[in-house]
Amino acid sequence: MTITYFGYGSLVNVDTIPAAMEVTPGRLSGWVREWRVCGIGEDGQGRCALSVRKKQGSEIWGVMAREAKEGLAQLEHRERRYEKVEAIGTAFACEAKNEPGPADLFLFKAAPDHLRWGNDAHPILQSYLDCVLAGYFGIWGEDGIDHFLETTDGWQAPVLSDRHKPHYPRSIRLERDLALLVDEKLTGKGVEYMQP
Repeated sequence: MTITYFGYGSLVNVDTIPAAMEVTPGRLSGWVREWRVCGIGEDGQGRCALSVRKKQGSEIWGVMAREAKEGLAQLEHRERRYEKVEAIGTAFACEAKNEPGPADLFLFKAAPDHLRWGNDAHPILQSYLDCVLAGYFGIWGEDGIDHFLETTDGWQAPVLSDRHKPHYPRSIRLERDLALLVDEKLTGKGVEYMQP
């Protein structure tokens, strides 16, 4: 028995998921990303993470992830500030074959208790953003970063500069050239940074 779900943020980065998981790049129609999940990390740092909302005519890139059903409890703990949206398979198209996802494909979106735009008390963690953008770059190159920036709302939230002392538990270290590219793209987007 397996579970299958759509990842549109850190789950796109294969370095943050179990090695046995099967990942298929694809596109989800009728949804847009947003910086709209606020909470406090185990280290006491407020943070804002990604969610999605329905938006007709929009499309986001991401991955269809399949793993053994035994991984569900760990996945739900990781996504504890979210709730499931079931049966999104017909909105998904696999990139390689342009086939829809399975009927039981689901995604996670912000739970009502955590549905708030990022702010000074709940900034976007640079270590989280690095992880997400590295995942998009790993699959789609620079186009992946550009797509993510263009199809995500909520960039009025500040970015906490924690790259060198990360608060994100699944942080990764960017190669120098990728770090420079990410910084250049974010500067072009007009993001504002906060110091820890």
